[in-house]
This record gives sequence, structure tokens and C-alpha cells, in this order.
Amino acid sequence: MFRRWALLACCVLAALAVLPPGAATAAGGGGGGGSGPTAAPRSNYGWPLAGWPRVARPYQPPASKYGPGHRGVDLAAAVGATVLAAGDGVVVTAGELAGRGVVSVQHPDGLRTTYESVIAQVHSGAAVVRGQPLGVLEPGHPDCAAAACLHWGVRREEVYLDPLRLIGHWQVRLKTWDT
Repeated sequence: MFRRWALLACCVLAALAVLPPGAATAAGGGGGGGSGPTAAPRSNYGWPLAGWPRVARPYQPPASKYGPGHRGVDLAAAVGATVLAAGDGVVVTAGELAGRGVVSVQHPDGLRTTYESVIAQVHSGAAVVRGQPLGVLEPGHPDCAAAACLHWGVRREEVYLDPLRLIGHWQVRLKTWDT
């Protein structure tokens, strides 16, 4: 009986560990100043798609500056899904680039997020806030098995980073206890 309770407790703790930052206070509307010492800090960034999208292809940093790799993540979604600004910033690119729809947002902390393949609904120079629609997802992203994937990238100057780190994404694997 004790093992069942211990396993249940571990599962609950693991589930809490994978909640996105701020999720514990989202229902109560907390967030800003005066929310009390128990409120979780709000991340400056969120998912660029509604909900918690499935990662179809993870970030794979290149071994060298010009080497092969995957400089972002591909998030599986439905064709026409609304693509959201991951954080506050200014749109620096909105339109077709190399045959694909691309939107890039420069953020005040020096990061630049990029979203592709997107039919832009914003224009260069527009100020955007976290969660604001940038456009809609186009079908047929290369190397994506889903009907549509959003390629989401982030970089600081010329250095590419894993965008999942912006939202506190952790991958948890539970293993069984041997008796």
C-alpha cells in the first residue's frame, strides 16, 4: 500500500514539474505585483501556438557555426492555426523570404524569435505583445511529418538558442521501481 502512495506522490510531483511557468497562478489571474509570496513567477515568453503543442522535431545545435543542425523546433499544428507572438517586441520581418512566409520579432532583452511558414497578419515595425496573433500557419513545412509544422527559432545576435528554454519546457521520463 505504501508503494502505491509513494508512486502516486512521485507522479503528482512530476506533473507539477512540467507545468509551464506561471500556470499555477493563471487560473487566479495573479501575476503582477502584490500577488503574494506563493505566486509562481510569470515567464516573459509563452508558446507560439495555443495550448501545449507537440514538438515534432527538436532543436539540434550545429557543431560549428555553419555546420548542419536544426536551429529551432518544429511544432505540429493544424493548417491555418493562429501563430502567436512568444513575447513582447517589434516585428522586424513579415512576409515571404526564400519562398516561405516568415515573421521575426525583436524583443527588448536582445532575443529575436522567428516563425515560419506563416501567412503574416502583421507588418514590419509593428509593436506586438505576448500572445498577439502574428499570422496563420501554412501547410507543408519541410522535414515535418504532420500536415503543418511551425518552425520556431530564437537567437541572440548570431547565436541560435533552444526556444523551448524560453518557456521552461522540460522533458520528464518516469521509470518504474524494481521490487
